[in-house]
Amino acid sequence: MFFADGGFSARTRRSATAVNHQRNSWSALIGRWLARIDRIHQRDDLRAIADNPHLLADLGLTRDEALGQANKPFWR
Repeated sequence: MFFADGGFSARTRRSATAVNHQRNSWSALIGRWLARIDRIHQRDDLRAIADNPHLLADLGLTRDEALGQANKPFWR
């Protein structure tokens, strides 16, 4: 009965998926950290141009909006 319902093959597939998932989760983790680092740099750049009204106008932001975005924590 156990083999007739495909229970064994389902377990085999699940374990193979878990192995692939573990490998993919490392790349996803690295991707998230790289995105956070990129966000930190973008916010530093935004903070640097917050006093330049011409650049802010090109972005369509006010100084308060730019500083509000620049001061967010890196994880948000």
